[in-house]
Formats: sequence, structure tokens, C-alpha cells
Amino acid sequence: MKKARKFLDKKFHFEWDASEDTSSLTTPLPLTTFKKAYTDDLNSVKRSKFDERHWSEKSLSEMTDRDWRIFKEDYTINTSGGGLPHPVRRWNESGLPAEILKTIEKLGYSEPTSIQRQAIPLALEGRDFIGVAETGSGKTASFVLPMITEIMKLPRMTPEIAGDGPYGLIIVPTRELANQIEVEAKKFLVPLGYKCMAIVGGHSIAEQSFHLRNGAEILIATPGRLRDCIDQHIIVLNQCKYVVLDEADRMIDMNFEEDLKYILDTVPRHNETMPKAKYPMHMTMFSATMPIAVERLAKAYLMKPATIQIGQSGTVADQIEQRIQLVREEEKTNVLTNILINGEERFNPPVIIFVNQKKTVDYLTRRLESFGLKVVSLHGGKGQDQREAAISALRSGQKDYLVATDVAGRGIDIKNVSLVINYDMPKSIEGNGFYLMLLLIIFLDYIHRVGRTGRAGNLGTAISFLTNEDADIFCDLRIILQKSTKSIIPQEFLQHEASRSRQKEGDRNIT
Repeated sequence: MKKARKFLDKKFHFEWDASEDTSSLTTPLPLTTFKKAYTDDLNSVKRSKFDERHWSEKSLSEMTDRDWRIFKEDYTINTSGGGLPHPVRRWNESGLPAEILKTIEKLGYSEPTSIQRQAIPLALEGRDFIGVAETGSGKTASFVLPMITEIMKLPRMTPEIAGDGPYGLIIVPTRELANQIEVEAKKFLVPLGYKCMAIVGGHSIAEQSFHLRNGAEILIATPGRLRDCIDQHIIVLNQCKYVVLDEADRMIDMNFEEDLKYILDTVPRHNETMPKAKYPMHMTMFSATMPIAVERLAKAYLMKPATIQIGQSGTVADQIEQRIQLVREEEKTNVLTNILINGEERFNPPVIIFVNQKKTVDYLTRRLESFGLKVVSLHGGKGQDQREAAISALRSGQKDYLVATDVAGRGIDIKNVSLVINYDMPKSIEGNGFYLMLLLIIFLDYIHRVGRTGRAGNLGTAISFLTNEDADIFCDLRIILQKSTKSIIPQEFLQHEASRSRQKEGDRNIT
């Protein structure tokens, strides 16, 4: 049977003998010692946990996790992927070589943009990633600068090793963007003695092949022309270390997905029949939006990619004021001339006017020239030399107004555009099927058109003409406009029946 426990059996007795007191054997510490230790401890806790200073007042070593969270919120940097380096606060903390930092200072780049702050340290670590940012956010420098940094670690390009291809490859959707990136890259490459080259359609492939004989550290190409060069054995990618897909969403829209897969399959990382790459390689993708096709491409070719998103995907920059004008089709030209010539508000050149058809470009160009305005036109029917001349005339100030189709909607960086006018709202291909897909393409085109102004932190204005033929997009356009605090929306548009709800399937007529 269980033994009964006595009530006081395990109880501790606090009585002790006076001979057991040891306090007399040590000298007691003065009370001030305990006060000082407590004060020091409290100050240490305050410094570590309750430092009220802003991150900009701290050195890099003093930054806490809380400071980095505030920093990323200040610059609307959102990341995912795990194990990511901290963003760059200042150029001198970026880890870029001193030679590049000198060029940055000479060019007057005072501080990194949001995408540059996070993309540069990621790229310098050799991490695959996807960068999602609005147009005009400085994406070009965010991949060109780390690419040059990596190239500086490699042997100089000579005719003997040029046969294995470039060290860096940048794939872009349009000729204009390729030429633009070439100009920007040369600002950093030429002082260092490196070369880059753009190969695009519209120029003789034989001539481009001749220029490639001596090689170039960086190659910038459009998908169609690059695939032709690979097919004709003009170029190989055996030592390509760095691959960038810029404006990836635009390349998908332009049906370059198969060309991109063909090109990326020739890169040694993804082609088991090819020799292994001479140097470790990584890939990055930049895009203003992330449609499903771009995500599919990233999943197939990027290895454990991180994601950087600046602001909200698929939105117009906050510094752009969006305006809507409801007009009749026959009134458009008169409304346009009133804004440009007789309007109370004056917009400094350059100004870009977007239309949907080539014939409208030619008509508006002649009409505006009849008022004495300095106008240049751009559309897909023009030769490459004519297109380059048109952009050059606008950039140099020889012309004040550009009338263009969506050829100029993406990738064209013309500084200080004060006004963009959507003379025609973007339209998709004909047909009533796949409504949601077509609607998405329309608004991506709208976002990129509007993104030609308000670039690099500058303020801009975008005016869109709407007619009853655009009623299909009224409701979704209203949602986009109401997300911006700078939108000017007329009550007539808000009260329009089509802007309050989407039309039924049978009523849709997208052309």
C-alpha cells in the first residue's frame, strides 16, 4: 500500500544558525555601483531597441532590421525569395568599382532609384531575379552596372576568344530600345576600354556580322535578329555569363516567346548538348508587368529567382496626372489643336501624341505642320534610319512634337516629356473572343504610353480622348484612374452607364 506522506515531510525550513552567516566575510558593494550598472544597462537597451533616429542619420553598421524595413517602405521596395542582401542606401555603399562610381558622379546620378537600390546588390551576388517596376524607373542602369562589374573580372575580349560570343547579352523587344541601351552602356564602357554592340532588324545582317568579328563584351539584340544570327552561325553564346531580358512582357505581347525559348536553349546552362559555360552564369528579367506568360518563362529558365517589385504592378506612376476628355470622333483634331496651340495651360516640348493607325499618324503630322508646329512622325512602316532620325530630332530639340503609333509606346526614353496625348485609346486585335486577355493588353499599352512622361521622378501629364466607341473599356479605365490621387475625371465620364459596369458579352465590340 502507498505510504502516507506526512504534511511537513518535504517542507523547507528557513531557520539557520548564526554561524552560517557569511555576509561578514565580504565587503558589501556601495549602492552607487548598483545604480551605475542599472543606468548603463538601461542606456544600452535604449540604444539597441529604442533609437529614435531616422535611418538616414545612421551609419551602415548601425542599421537594424527595423531600419531596413522602414527604408524599403520609403522607396516602395517589395521583395520575395529569401536570403536577399540589403538594398543600397548610397552609391558609395553599393559595392561597385571605383571606376564606375567616378562615371556615375560625372554623369550626375545623385542617388540610386528604387529598382537600382535592390537590383544592384542582388545582381552583384549573382542571383537570378525578376524585377517588376514602372517605366522610367531606371531599370537600364540596374542591370548594366552589375554586368560591367562582372565583365571587369574577366579576360579582355580579343579576336581569339571573340568566337565564343559575348560575356553579357541583353535581349529587348524593339530596335529603338536596343539603340537606347547601347548609348547608355557606352557611357560606362568606353572609359574602361570595353565595347558593346546592338544587332537589330532594319540593318544588313552581313554588315553586323562584319562588326562582330572582333567581338564585344556586351551584345544587345532583338529576338528575331539574334535568332537569325544564331541560325546562320554568325554568333554563339558559349561564354555568356550574364543574360538580361528587358521589357519581357512586351516581347511576349509581340509574339517573341518562341524566339526567346530558342535563344535561351542555346545558352550552355540550359543546353546539355553544348559545352558547359566557361564562367558561372545568371539571368535576370525586367518587366513593367507580370502576365502569366512571363511567369511561365521565368519558371522555365531562371534558377530559384528572387522577385523585386517597386510599387504596384500594372499601375501608372504617382507623379503623372491623368486626365480624361469625352469627345466625338469628328472633334478630336480640333480638341488636340486647342490643347497644343490655344490652351490656357502651356506644355513645354517635347510632347508625344499616340494614335492607332499609320494613316492617322500621317494625317495628324500634316495637320499640325499646317499650324506651324515642328512635328515628326514615327510608325512601323518607316525604315530604321527614318525611325532613328525621328527620335534623334525630338531628343535634340529640332522637333517639338512626335506623332506615333505604339512603336514609341515602350522602351523609348525621351527626357522631360511634359505631355502625352492618347488621341486614340489603345486597341487590340480584332475579335470578340478572349475578352479579358485583350482587355489586359489594352491597359498594358495604356500604362506604357502614359509612362513616356513623368519619368525619373519628374512630373508629367497624360490626356486621353474617349469616344463612345471606347465604351468597352470605360469601367476598367475608371478603376485605374481612381487608384491615382492625381487623376482628373469628369463627372460626365463617371456618370456614363458604361463606366459603372462592364458591358455584357453580347454587347462587346473590341476592334
